[in-house]
Amino acid sequence: MQDRIIRCLFEPLGTGQPNGLSLLINGLGNTLLITFGAVLLGAFLGVGLAVMRSSEKRAWRIPAFLYIECVRGTPVLVQLFIINFVVFASVAVDKWTVAIIAFGINSAAYVSEIVRAGINAVAEGQMQAALSLGMTKAAAMRHIILPQAFKKILPALGNEFIVLIKETSVVGFIGGIDLMRAGDILRSKTYDAVVPLFTVAVIYLILTVALSQILQAVERKWSRR
Repeated sequence: MQDRIIRCLFEPLGTGQPNGLSLLINGLGNTLLITFGAVLLGAFLGVGLAVMRSSEKRAWRIPAFLYIECVRGTPVLVQLFIINFVVFASVAVDKWTVAIIAFGINSAAYVSEIVRAGINAVAEGQMQAALSLGMTKAAAMRHIILPQAFKKILPALGNEFIVLIKETSVVGFIGGIDLMRAGDILRSKTYDAVVPLFTVAVIYLILTVALSQILQAVERKWSRR
């Protein structure tokens, strides 16, 4: 088994080519790039959608509702294909930008519902008290409601981000070399499925466990405030 690991991970894959470990590290970097970019985009859009869904105006609520239902009702792989092969079909955009946009749009729909649940969990009297002090609804939402909502929904948001890390494994279908695609390339070049795939699985496990621990630490810190 040791010889198989050395052959798969540390021997060059061909003349002038890197070894398997370098290929996996490069794929891991791309996975992290996509994940963090999608998290930022998804969080930004998700909060906006949640505020729209919580609005009293139908002109805000209906578009947000349609967006959320359409995104949640279709597979993320289909959305990735639409963004890559339809939206950017005639535009020179790198695969990582396409992936960040696709996964960010997908994540936003789920983040919005999580944030909306947090907003609804805040006592209605909080908004009324803010309005009675002369604050506008927008200011009350920004300074009073959303900070309290985020404390309540942090575990659910953390779970969504962990799911997003694993969802990025389909980016190889549009030609991007992420961690999963790097493992598959290594498998095809070495004709060994065990070492590459189990190595990829362990790396994903380490990523998700590390993120879980970080989120738990942040949650404990916030709970003491």
